[in-house]
Amino acid sequence: MIAAAARALATGDLLGALKRVALRGDAPALALRGIAMAQLGDLPRAKELLKQAGRAFGSKEAVSRARCIVAEAEIALVSRDLAWPPKALAAARAALEAHGDHMNAAHALHIEARRALLIGQLDEAERLLGTVDASQLPPPLRTSFELAAAGIAIRRLHSGPARAALERAREAAQQSGIASLLAEVDSVAHVLEAPAARLISVGEQCFLRLQEVEALLGSGSVVVDACRHAIRAGYVLVPLTTRPVLFTLARMLAEAWPGDVSRAALVAKAFRAKDADESQRVRLRVEIGRLRSEIAGFAEITATRDGFVLAPSGDRKIAVLAPPSDDHQGELMGFLADGESWSSSALAIATGASPRTVQRALETLAAEGKVHAYGRGPARRWTIPSVPGFPSTLLLPASLPAG
Repeated sequence: MIAAAARALATGDLLGALKRVALRGDAPALALRGIAMAQLGDLPRAKELLKQAGRAFGSKEAVSRARCIVAEAEIALVSRDLAWPPKALAAARAALEAHGDHMNAAHALHIEARRALLIGQLDEAERLLGTVDASQLPPPLRTSFELAAAGIAIRRLHSGPARAALERAREAAQQSGIASLLAEVDSVAHVLEAPAARLISVGEQCFLRLQEVEALLGSGSVVVDACRHAIRAGYVLVPLTTRPVLFTLARMLAEAWPGDVSRAALVAKAFRAKDADESQRVRLRVEIGRLRSEIAGFAEITATRDGFVLAPSGDRKIAVLAPPSDDHQGELMGFLADGESWSSSALAIATGASPRTVQRALETLAAEGKVHAYGRGPARRWTIPSVPGFPSTLLLPASLPAG
C-alpha cells in the first residue's frame, strides 16, 4: 500500500495516495500523507505530519529522515518561511548523496537553488543547478530544474536562454502528464510576453516586454533604470541604490530630456523643500557636481538659465525605464505579486531591509488598500488582494546584465 501510494503521488493522483494511507499512523504513511497534504495546499497540516514522520523514523533510517527534512524545506520555501535553517537542508542533501539516493538529493539541491533565486543570489542558484545533469532527472523534477533555470535567466533579463529553458520545461511537463506542472510553465512563460516596464523618452511613454528591455539595455542608450535605481550606458553601470538624491536628479533630468529642469523643481523633488533658497541652491550645485562625475564617461550636465539639462555623449539617446505602475514600495509589491502569503520577517530577508522598515512599509501599503494581512503575531501573513496586471520581474533583487 505504501508503494502504491508513492506511485500515486508521483503521477499527481493525490486523492488516490491519501486513500491508501489515510488510516495508517506508521512513519512512511505519515510522510506520504504530509507530502499529499502539502500538494493539496494544507501546508500547516503537512508540516506537522512530516515532523511526526521524521520523529517516527528510527536513528538507523537516515535516508527516510533526510527525505522528511527535504519535504519540510520545500514547504518552508512555498510558505515563504525564509528563516527555516538552510544548513539542515544541506545536511539532508549530503545524507541522501552518501546513501545513494541521488534523485532526492537533486531535489534538495533544487530547493536550495530556488531559495537562492528568491532572495536574489543568482550566482549561487546557477552554481547549484550547474552541478546536476538535468537530462538524467525524471520529467517532474526536470521540469522544476528548467523552471528554476528560466527564473535565473528572466531575473538577469536574458530572454533567449529563458525561452529555451521554458521550452525544455514544457517538454518535460508534457512527458510527466501532470497538469499542474504544465500550468506552472505557462504562468512563467506569461512573464516573457506581458509588459515588464515602461519606457519614458522624449516626453512619451510605452510598455516594453522583457525582450525589449534587454534590447534597450544593450543598445548603448543612456538608461536611467527606476526599477533597480541605476544608470546604464552600454557596458557601463552606475548603481545609485544607496544615493537616492543623485538618482532622483538623474531621473528628473532624463525624463525632461532634451529639455531642461528648473532649479526650483529639482530642489523641491530631490530635497523635499518648498523654497529654493540660497542654501538649497548651493546643495543642488554640489549634488549636480557629484552626478556629473558619476556619468562623465557617457553624458554631461550643463547649466541653463533656469536650471540644468542632461546631454548624452555622441549620438546616444536618453531613456527612463520605470515600473509598469507607480506603486510605492515596488520591491515589496514585486515579491507579493507571486501570489504567496509572506511574513514581514521573510520579506525583510528577501529585500535585505530591517524588519521594522518592512513592517512600516507594509502598514502604509495596507492603509492604501494594496495589501491585506491575516493572522496575529508570528503567524501574521501579508498578501495582495489580487494578482496585478503586470509582472514585476524588474522589481526583484538581481544585478543588471553586464551586456
